Amino acid sequence: MQPIAQRAMTPSIIKRIDDAGIIAVLIIDKLEHAVPVAKALLKGGVDAIELTLRTPVAIDAAKLIKKEVHEMALGFGTVLTVDQVKAVADVGADFAVSPGCNPKIIAEAYKHGLSFAPGIMTPSDIEIAVEQGCRVLKYFPAETSGGMEHLENMVAPYQYLGLSFIPLGGCNMNNASNYLQSPLITAIGGSWVAKRPLIQAENWDEITANARAIKDLIINVRSGKKPVGIIH
Repeated sequence: MQPIAQRAMTPSIIKRIDDAGIIAVLIIDKLEHAVPVAKALLKGGVDAIELTLRTPVAIDAAKLIKKEVHEMALGFGTVLTVDQVKAVADVGADFAVSPGCNPKIIAEAYKHGLSFAPGIMTPSDIEIAVEQGCRVLKYFPAETSGGMEHLENMVAPYQYLGLSFIPLGGCNMNNASNYLQSPLITAIGGSWVAKRPLIQAENWDEITANARAIKDLIINVRSGKKPVGIIH
């Protein structure tokens, strides 16, 4: 049996997420928007997405992206039930995340070979996740929970475990560098890169511009340069 410390996410997916630095959170309402938004993000340098299971077309949208935009690391969010775990695993998702920390969902993801990051906000959440073999965790909702200050203080007793985090909830261009500068953070997530209204309006150019802006910021932060250029 695989050691519990390696259960939740494969090293290759961890590397892809870390290399990306940003996971664009998408809410897609129309199937015909799936491939164009993925290509718009990729054009700007963003090659990891979290497709939320909040619309009826989400699974079919993922199938199209998987088929036509091979370079994209395809993740799912708002994964709440065992049926959803099976559905996203059947699509061939690269990873999935949830807003909370449910051992039943983590176990189901492991059963299907799906890399999974549960959501945490408290020390108890972390301990449940760690017990289930998770080492990459979604920090949600990041900003209203206290941002990096809360995370750093909360994680201090567990830091020797080598945990890393994906903050979502309130992340944007104005606070991204604060998260990205921390060694605790593998990537940030957010919907501002490809907001729902931008997708609905088919504003692919603005989505590409947003993607390029955050990727430039990630490169600057990781290279030790002072971040320049903030968009709102």
